[in-house]
Amino acid sequence: MNIQQKLEILADAAKYDASCASSGAKRSGNGQGVGHSDGMGICHSYTPDGRCVSLLKILLTNFCTYDCVFCVNRISSDIRRARFTPDEVVQLTLDFYKRNYIEGLFLSSGIIQSPDYTMEQLLHVAKTLRTEHHFGGYIHLKAIPGASERLIEQAGLYADRLSANIELPTQQDLVQLAPEKKTTIIEATMNNIALRKDEADEDRRKLPSAPKFAAAGQSTQMVVGATPTTDREILKTATHLYSQYKLRRIYYTGFSPYPAADARLPLKPAPLIREHRLYQSDWLMRFYGFTAAELTTEEDPSLSLTEDPKTTWAKSHPEFFPVDVNAAPRESLLRVPGIGYRNVERILSIRKYHRLLIDDLKKLHVRVKNVLPYLITVDHIPHQQPATNLAQPITQLDLFAPLSALSGSL
Repeated sequence: MNIQQKLEILADAAKYDASCASSGAKRSGNGQGVGHSDGMGICHSYTPDGRCVSLLKILLTNFCTYDCVFCVNRISSDIRRARFTPDEVVQLTLDFYKRNYIEGLFLSSGIIQSPDYTMEQLLHVAKTLRTEHHFGGYIHLKAIPGASERLIEQAGLYADRLSANIELPTQQDLVQLAPEKKTTIIEATMNNIALRKDEADEDRRKLPSAPKFAAAGQSTQMVVGATPTTDREILKTATHLYSQYKLRRIYYTGFSPYPAADARLPLKPAPLIREHRLYQSDWLMRFYGFTAAELTTEEDPSLSLTEDPKTTWAKSHPEFFPVDVNAAPRESLLRVPGIGYRNVERILSIRKYHRLLIDDLKKLHVRVKNVLPYLITVDHIPHQQPATNLAQPITQLDLFAPLSALSGSL
């Protein structure tokens, strides 16, 4: 195979890995090599299924010794295989960067021989780019679960972001579809990255010239819809990962069937709207003060596919509303449907100088139609609908019903 043929196969195989954002990385050009990273992200391209991915997003190889049922690159899959050498990836990255095709590299791989061997190959690419070619662009490396701590620590010195994929939401899911992988091993790799980054950040606070470690943090990805796991369980897992390992992002990828798939997999793809609702819920947990337990219930553990989770929560908590835009604290404003995170900050700033009207919200491009039932302004008070128990029939009282002499009641 020539380089072009390998690129076609391995770039296509990488499209299933969505965790390729680059916010937070910043490397200045040193005048000795090529490239820099300004923290604004990599160039992106759109795949046929509508996903926005980085332009140079490839696998080192789509060979894999694991037999994960949901993965098209599993060892038992009958697909075309290819493999880059580390030097070929280095040259591709430099050539594409000099032609202004890309601003960075996202490199993952199937597991070949062992986790340590695979991690050594990925590390060789990043180290060669940084030390021999003085490449200042963005690099995102996959951290292979089970690889030695020494290799992970070295990878963090050369990569801007590391990511160890959790793969599926629960250990039970892994047992069913990826028995060779274990949650404990994956999370141990995440923990190693988190601890090493904390140490590096602490060193840099004391000595700014100390080396950075995975400056853009770490992320992970989980496939949803391949098992019956509910949204409530998925969000519970997400909460655990964010709090325990300080992840920058969790990427949710709806399962997509492929030809000749295992009988244990669903025949239909997960609805893209479900993936979207999970991202909305994830955002609410990270920036709006919601918890996973608030967004779903034991009785209804799935997110609504017809309305966003903030609106669903608001409708089920009428006692919380209406909220006074001129007096409510930040935490309350964040829970009003139709008001985004940044507009809450703008509202808090504006109301220091004058009381807000509906027109003020329109100027902020707030979705006024959505907020009117939940918000009080100087010129608006929502109509309160009397609560009625629809389970009991409404009856007309008798005008001349006898009164009790003792209580005065009917």
